Amino acid sequence: MRFFRVIEDKALGYTGDLTNAAHKWGLPGMHCPTCDSPGGWTGLEYPCVDLSGLPARELKRLSNGWPVPLEEFERLRELVRPLAPQDALLKPGTEFGPRTGTGSGRFGHLFMQNPWSLLAQREALERLQDSGLRGLQGCALDVRFRAKNSPELWELQLVASGRLHPDCLPPDRKPPCPTCGWDEVSLPGAYWLDASSLPGHLDIFRLTDFPTLIIATERMVDAVKHLKLDGVLFHEVDVR
Repeated sequence: MRFFRVIEDKALGYTGDLTNAAHKWGLPGMHCPTCDSPGGWTGLEYPCVDLSGLPARELKRLSNGWPVPLEEFERLRELVRPLAPQDALLKPGTEFGPRTGTGSGRFGHLFMQNPWSLLAQREALERLQDSGLRGLQGCALDVRFRAKNSPELWELQLVASGRLHPDCLPPDRKPPCPTCGWDEVSLPGAYWLDASSLPGHLDIFRLTDFPTLIIATERMVDAVKHLKLDGVLFHEVDVR
């Protein structure tokens, strides 16, 4: 099986923009007592997770990304866990709920607001699902558009699975923080996937150690080409 990184196709001239639309809730950053990192992870998004049933005071805390102490972060994470997918990676900065706000411009069949968020027009997503692809779950956006004939966009909820091969990472790298999981290593210029870590039941997913990377199988690539869907490109990634 071949694997590909999904990236935006900027050559098509689409003007779609969702800068003013954000996920409703999220786990805050965390002041880690072990590595002293106050930040959060980027790329962990679960737009289909509905937290609206939680008490208003908790939703207020889950609407503020400001870093909190470890104990408070763990409390909020366990509050959210029953509502999240069983295999959800719940790190500081993880976002939940549909994007809400305003949008503008022209969108392709598939659309990437940033390198770690993949969206699709409803009809395109349904056609991909009908083709038998695995791992395609989406949630409708709660976004207002200026244009009358605005698209019906859905955001894909992607499972975190698979890792980069250890040999493409610095040999003297420090291990991730045992408390918060923070890893100081940046994405290397040349990288490849660890074959033993890749899922056999998903045709699209994000990497566990670098969740800003969206990976698709050749089955996904073939389906997109067969259906003549535009908006993204696929760059093959080596597997070892």
